[in-house]
Amino acid sequence: MNPMNLSRRRSPLALPFNKLHSRTSLRNHLQRRKSKNIRKRMKRLRSDMQEISREQGKIKEGQRQVREKFEAVESECELLRKETNIIMRQSMSTQLRLAFMFQILKARENHDLDQAAKLTSALRELIARENQQKETM
Repeated sequence: MNPMNLSRRRSPLALPFNKLHSRTSLRNHLQRRKSKNIRKRMKRLRSDMQEISREQGKIKEGQRQVREKFEAVESECELLRKETNIIMRQSMSTQLRLAFMFQILKARENHDLDQAAKLTSALRELIARENQQKETM
């Protein structure tokens, strides 16, 4: 008997060939579907990774901007501290001069000219010292 005739007649001898063929075909089909699903997942993952990468870039840029602003604020804060210290020193100096002047006026009022002269001399020395400090700055 011709093997071709056996497969056409669906004889028991031809059955294993058909099952094998259908199993192979099914296996190939499942493999292709699995491959297709894997390719789809890979494409989705690549897309997700690109989106994540863009978001990370935006986050880094935001962090850089925040860092720059923070550094600017720190710099401004340091400048304000220095200015505050200068103003405090000037205020203390002014208060000290006013105290000397007030003491001089009291001494003159009490006709204590010797004390007034000493206080005036001390005030002049204080002003001279302050002027020297300003020149060195």
